[in-house]
Parts: sequence; C-alpha cells; structure tokens
Amino acid sequence: MAQDIIAAVVLAIWLYLIAARGGFWRAAEGDDNDAAMAAPASLRQWPAVTAVVPARDEAETVGEAIGALLRQNYRGLFKVVLVDDQSRDGTARLAREAAAAVSAGDRLDVISGQPLPAGWTGKLWAQSQGVDFAANAVNASNYLLLTDADIVFAPGALSSLVTRAEQDGLVLNSLMVTLRCKSFAERMFVPAFVFFFQMLYPFAWVNDPRRATAAAAGGCMLVRRDALAAAGGLASIRRALIDDCALAKLLKGRGPIALSLTDRAHSVRAYPALGDIRRMVARTAYAQLRYSPLLLAGTVIGLALTYLAPVALTLLASGFAEFAGLFAWAVMACAFRPILRFYGVPRWRSWLWAAALPAIAAIYMAFTLDSAYQHARGRGGMWKGRAQANI
Repeated sequence: MAQDIIAAVVLAIWLYLIAARGGFWRAAEGDDNDAAMAAPASLRQWPAVTAVVPARDEAETVGEAIGALLRQNYRGLFKVVLVDDQSRDGTARLAREAAAAVSAGDRLDVISGQPLPAGWTGKLWAQSQGVDFAANAVNASNYLLLTDADIVFAPGALSSLVTRAEQDGLVLNSLMVTLRCKSFAERMFVPAFVFFFQMLYPFAWVNDPRRATAAAAGGCMLVRRDALAAAGGLASIRRALIDDCALAKLLKGRGPIALSLTDRAHSVRAYPALGDIRRMVARTAYAQLRYSPLLLAGTVIGLALTYLAPVALTLLASGFAEFAGLFAWAVMACAFRPILRFYGVPRWRSWLWAAALPAIAAIYMAFTLDSAYQHARGRGGMWKGRAQANI
C-alpha cells in the first residue's frame, strides 16, 4: 500500500513537470528563433552600449573574452569596462594586450577595483564600480552588458541582443550561454545543471510579463541603464550570492525581461574534474535555499521522490508501483534529451545519459548537502579565496 502511494506521488510529479511546468524540458526558448534575428538592420539608430566585466584572477580566460567583445560588429557606440578586482595574476595586463591585438585599446577601460566593503558580495561590488564608471562617462550608454571574464561572444551577438531588447521593450535581455562541455565531468553534469535551472525557472514563464517568475544567466545580461538606476542600482541586491536571478527579480518589476538559450556565446571556463563541479554547485546551492534547514530537508525529499524513487520502484516494486516507476523513469529520460541534444550529445549516447539522470541527480543532492556543510563551516559562497555566503 505504501509503495503504491509513493508511486502515485511520483507519477503525479512527472505528469505535472511535463504538462504544466512551462514546457521547460523542450529547451525551446532559444535566441535563434526570436524576431531579433529577422531584421537586425531595422534600428535607425543603434543605442550606445557599455560592457562591464568584473575580473578576479582571470588570466586563463580574460584575453579571449575581451578580444571577442571588442570584435563585435555592432554599429553603435560600444565600449568595454574591465574591473580588475584585486587580481594577482596579471589579469589587467592580459586584457590590455587583447585589446591592443585587435587595435581597440581606445575602447577598453581598465579600472582597479576597490577593497570589498562589508555587506557586498565580491562580484556585485566589482560590477557596481563598473556601472558607476559607465554612468559617469561623457557619453553614458543606454544599455549595460553585464558579462563575465570567461564568456566569448560571436561577432553578431551584441547586435542580436540589442535588437530584441529594442523591439520588445525589454529592461533585461539575458542569454544562458553554452557552458564548456568537454571533460567527462562536464559532459555528465553540465547539461543536467541547465536542465535543473530550466525546471526551477521555466524560460517561458520568465519571458511572460504576466507571471512573477524571474531569472537571468549572469554570463550575459543586457540591462537598460535607466531601468537599473530607477530600481535602486546594484546596491539594492548587494548581498545576493545568486546575483543574476536577484537582478532579474528586481528588474521585472520595471518592465519585461527575457531569458533564452544560445550557442552564440559560450563559456571557456573549465571544470575538468568532479571536485570542480562540486565547488561550482556548492558555492550557491544553499543560498538558493535561503540558508534554511527546512528548505534543505524539503529539497532532499523532493529530489529523492522525483529522481530516485522511480528507479527504486522499477527495481524493487511490483504491480502498479513498478509500472509507475518505470513510466516516470522513461518520461524523465525523454524530458532530459532535448538539452542533451542542444549540447551536441550524439543520439545514441544521449539515451544513455538520459537514463543516468537519477544517478546524476543523486550526486547533485550530495553537492547541495555539501553546500550547507560548507556554510556551517563559514566557507559558504567560496570564490577566488572569498567566503561570501550570508554576509
């Protein structure tokens, strides 16, 4: 009897996720099918844009990222501000060299970040300094492109971003850039990371102004500068560890926002081993749960019911419970395949990874518990030597 009740709950969960959760699993909200790609020349006057790039010890990636930004074929005024957040590895020098290599040194400003004050997370403090610098420029920009020092944009990406923002009146246009997916650990965990993010924040709901759901991807956020200022600026979210979603929530009250998948921008940050993925997830997982033990317990139970129970029922139960478990596992695998295909996983191999989603989810559950443990140790939100959680 108990296993039948669990089976019914599992079945209801997956029927809801497939039928009523904004179609998140379809991975259909991409920037390759929006109106901005149809006629990017339709703008009579291209608004000025300033990219703000916070960088702390980013020597491995900053040159490629800055070079790609300065090679944008954008027809409006476009400058880049790099905030060197007290790097010790020559980040600023490498950024200047990358700008000189594309004969664009005059369009790059490198500013030295000030020490981190109490009550701010490191990235938001660095971004805030860049935003203030851009606002005080002689020709202040209409838009700010908030991006990271590991993001590489295709030459037409900025034009597409601005066109959609102008056409749809967006205060925030964000792209979920394609994450690096080369090592075994990346192939195992990166598509699932995006899948889980879409489940939490269905992109169709984010893009619907009638819904309260708000999210963004921090690697690429095109923001209207006046809307950000009217909302109180980055100081309004200065304590946020999950800064991108906090910014999206702040700005959705000011106007429509958009979030899409893209393959026209990608991250070159490597996560070669399991430990690298663990640290990436553990940095923010407990913050996502608002540092609540009750929410943590609920999350663990929810993950167990959603991802682990179907396997247990399939292998250990009989009758209705066995059928429900197998059906839920099959639906789960089918739902996972679109994002696997987006990441270029071959068709036959995608079925293997899809069937392995329960095991991947179990490891993510362990990462989430580790996030809570690191927070208890005073090492929550660790990034480049800074523990920033719950400041």
